Amino acid sequence: MRNDVRLLGRLLGQVLQDAGGEELLHDVERLRELAIRSHDDPGSQAFTEAEDLVAGFDLDRAEQVARAFTCYFHLANLAEEYHRVRVLHERESSLAPHELAPDDSLPAAYRQLSQEIGEDAARERLQGLEFRPVFTAHPTEARRRAVARAIRRIAELVAERDTLHPGGTSLVENERRLLAEIDTLWRTSPLRAAKPTVIDEVNTVLSIVDATLADVLPLVYRRLDDWLLDGDAGTTAPKVAPFARLGTWIGGDRDGNPNVTAEITRAAAVLASEHALDGLTTSARRTADGLTLDAGGTPPSADLTALWQRQRALTDTITQRVAAEAPNEPHRRALLVVVERLQATRRRDADLAYSGPEELEAELRVVQESLVAAGARRAAYGDLQHLLWQLQTFGFHLTELEIRQHSQVHASALADIEAKGVDGDLDPQTVEVLDTFRALGAVQARFGVAAARRYIVSFTQSSEHLAAVYRLAALAFGGAEHAPVIDAIPLFETFADLEASVDILEEAVQHPRVQERLAQNGRQVEVMLGYSDSSKDVGPVSATLALDTAQRKIAEWAARHDIVLTLFHGRGGSLGRGGGPANRAVLAQPPGSVDGRFKLTEQGEVIFARYGDPDIATRHIEQVAAATLLADAPSVASRNDKAAAKFADLAHRLNVASRERFHGLVRSEGFPAWFAEVTPLEELGLLPIGSRPARRGLSVSSLDDLRAIPWVFSWSQARINLAGWFGLGTALEAVGDVEELRTAYAEWPLFSTMIDNVEMSLAKTDERIAERYLALGHREDLSQMILEEMALTRKWVLATTDSTAVLSRRRILGRAVMLRSPYVDALSLLQLRALRALRTGEGTDQAEAGQSEDVRRLLLLTVNGIAAGLQNTG
Repeated sequence: MRNDVRLLGRLLGQVLQDAGGEELLHDVERLRELAIRSHDDPGSQAFTEAEDLVAGFDLDRAEQVARAFTCYFHLANLAEEYHRVRVLHERESSLAPHELAPDDSLPAAYRQLSQEIGEDAARERLQGLEFRPVFTAHPTEARRRAVARAIRRIAELVAERDTLHPGGTSLVENERRLLAEIDTLWRTSPLRAAKPTVIDEVNTVLSIVDATLADVLPLVYRRLDDWLLDGDAGTTAPKVAPFARLGTWIGGDRDGNPNVTAEITRAAAVLASEHALDGLTTSARRTADGLTLDAGGTPPSADLTALWQRQRALTDTITQRVAAEAPNEPHRRALLVVVERLQATRRRDADLAYSGPEELEAELRVVQESLVAAGARRAAYGDLQHLLWQLQTFGFHLTELEIRQHSQVHASALADIEAKGVDGDLDPQTVEVLDTFRALGAVQARFGVAAARRYIVSFTQSSEHLAAVYRLAALAFGGAEHAPVIDAIPLFETFADLEASVDILEEAVQHPRVQERLAQNGRQVEVMLGYSDSSKDVGPVSATLALDTAQRKIAEWAARHDIVLTLFHGRGGSLGRGGGPANRAVLAQPPGSVDGRFKLTEQGEVIFARYGDPDIATRHIEQVAAATLLADAPSVASRNDKAAAKFADLAHRLNVASRERFHGLVRSEGFPAWFAEVTPLEELGLLPIGSRPARRGLSVSSLDDLRAIPWVFSWSQARINLAGWFGLGTALEAVGDVEELRTAYAEWPLFSTMIDNVEMSLAKTDERIAERYLALGHREDLSQMILEEMALTRKWVLATTDSTAVLSRRRILGRAVMLRSPYVDALSLLQLRALRALRTGEGTDQAEAGQSEDVRRLLLLTVNGIAAGLQNTG
């Protein structure tokens, strides 16, 4: 990996020299050297010299230098990502056939579960396993798609070098192409000209599904099935039921996003279906091309012959052509007609189109069973099984579109209808609410109930907020009997809502429509938990503990009512929004709260990081699925239960002390306005990285006006990361007993996960940089409170983990962060220069005084670079 980074850095230097001459390269190298020296020797004058160097750049040079460091981070990131793939390949190649993979793999999890509860019970749990990632368009992916595509092309060329012979002309050609692609990356503007539309965001995620997940998910099933079946793999019916289902909020999440309309919701569903049908068509054609089995050796079954006759009755023209193309190949012949029917479904050709995925699956089963009967078992359970897994996973809708709206919007709409009547001159917002339900009905009518039935209610604070969904649906369709199938899902976000969650659910399940759905769906209930708003409400420590308590109580409530519960975790990508390693988080959940089902939001840059590369996506899905399978194993459940009881008093002390400290900061007079001064909050609202507004109001007079994403993103950019750790240091000091804390760290998974996440967050902070951001607000009291808490948190985290330095126990990760930090510092100094100029005019000469737009552009460029350097944003 170091060799890859050195190579890419050298080639970037050549590109910089070609583009800007020796002077540009010299300025970049000088700043890089000073930043590294200031890290290696904090007592030197290097940091001050770096500040002076940055202050001396004219705006054009400052922008070029910012772009150079941003390009470097893109290149370093792709080298690290590819090295992860390289390591995965090496690990796989070292395993003997059917040997168990690492401890966090699905086979290992299944074996452990079997040992604990027996083979039959483990098999039953495996069949009920569910993993539901839900893609959201939260604006934290700061890269343009053009930049992302350039990075992907460079990554492919880096991977190519592993297969080339050293010293050959092929390496020379590879380096030439690398130079060309890095030059393209350098010359591609890192900033979008305009905000992406919602449909742009839909297409971005669909491209990920097309490129990786369409094939990765069947591959995950295949890998586990191969291990389970051992020598019979590929010759008998699979033992693995497809356990992954994709969801999306993009095009459905209208909470605070006026750009998501009923029309957009319909368009998003159509786009997703087109991608699903295109993917199935491609797989069906590939499968058909491989089924060149002659009828003499592989005779068709009576059912396959009957299927062919039905196909002929549908379209004599196509079947004649297919018969000529595949003479005496009955299985291939049937699949070629399947291809034609899939294309007709895409075109909405009623004569040939499938009525739904169930009809297609029935035809594929006929082909598969005919192959088995004829003895062609490997053909039956090869590519054809891959196609069946794709169909079972994605259907004709690809991703389930989930609707989300704020409870107060529903309340306002009902009040408007009550005052004016459903046919009256309703407010535009009320009309849009009713149109949303009609769009939901239209999506179900065209693509089936599985395409869209979940309706999330933000800020659910009473059972009436869920009842409002069913009332509005009935009003939109002239009666409940005509309304679409809807599962109203509460989203508990604030600390108070989490505490009241069970009382709200207890009332909600008495509602007639909820009772009706319970009878229809096998008593399944879904509850969503908001990580980010609860953290912004009471601080990260109290939010973590409150979420754990809420999950425990909700799981107990569900058990009392014989309800099959799915908890939906609104975890963001960054630590301040509940992010971190998902598999560790699953294994730290309270007993009974997972029960083989894990659903979470995947947002922004996390979507690309986890699902952009097929190998990394496979590894991530297997890890999370393995943790989901193991979460309720007796050993795991017992450990978590005993730890919760043993450390209940410790949890209470941490909760009280951390919340008091957090409120002491955020409830200080003038804090919201000061926060906007000392971070690039206002400027982030100008960055065209998402269709959704950054805040609910026009100004930040209260933290309630501010969305959790820019709250986290802004602190991250200022190298403070406050949202991920503030209050923990005070809480740990209030406990004061190092041995008690170390025991908790060793025995209590929830606590150890929180401490490790905070340690990572602290590793990406920098006191010297933070001091300069905080000084922009001229509130010494608030600045000191933050810096003291940062130092205190670092001190107590190191004591709790018995470490000498942050991340010292995680050598590879710690070194990666340490090597990046000086480069991020360089970009932070450039951002500070721009931010200082915009806030105070300081640091600008007369020529720059009238160039506020150029200064703002410099700041926004540094936002991209710092996000790339830290590798987590909002």
